[in-house]
Amino acid sequence: MNNSLFKDRVSVEQVEESSDLAPSFGDQGLIPVVTTDVHSGDVLMVGYMNKDAFALTIETKKAHYWSRSRNKIWKKGETSGLVQNVIELRIDDDQDSLWLKVDVEGSGASCHVGYKSCFYRSVPLGGNENISLDFKEKEKTFDPKKIYGEIPNPTKL
Repeated sequence: MNNSLFKDRVSVEQVEESSDLAPSFGDQGLIPVVTTDVHSGDVLMVGYMNKDAFALTIETKKAHYWSRSRNKIWKKGETSGLVQNVIELRIDDDQDSLWLKVDVEGSGASCHVGYKSCFYRSVPLGGNENISLDFKEKEKTFDPKKIYGEIPNPTKL
């Protein structure tokens, strides 16, 4: 991988005010990524990248993440066909989190459960008992069993 894309972090001024790409990958070697739909602005998912996944994303213009459940780099859509084409990639002020604006191939969905967004439920506010999640997406965009077949579900209990 071409990790020469990233500069060493040498000063706060360099990180916050220069044009140097000097990301912080944290103690676990990962940087969090918020991914939104370029057309609607909806948050599709939150994931992580290591240096190699970040470099691949920059080089290919396709979203690559570090899968903590699989312990490997994962090109979003390599199994499902729901590839995330990166339209814009932003980094925050202290360069420790990323924001991807993507155009998703296929049905436009990004959630392995079948919904467009991984954030398909809301948590009601103002109460403190008997919380019941509210489904904001009423129907799935695709059938996960048809897309993934016998591939194990990445959700860990």
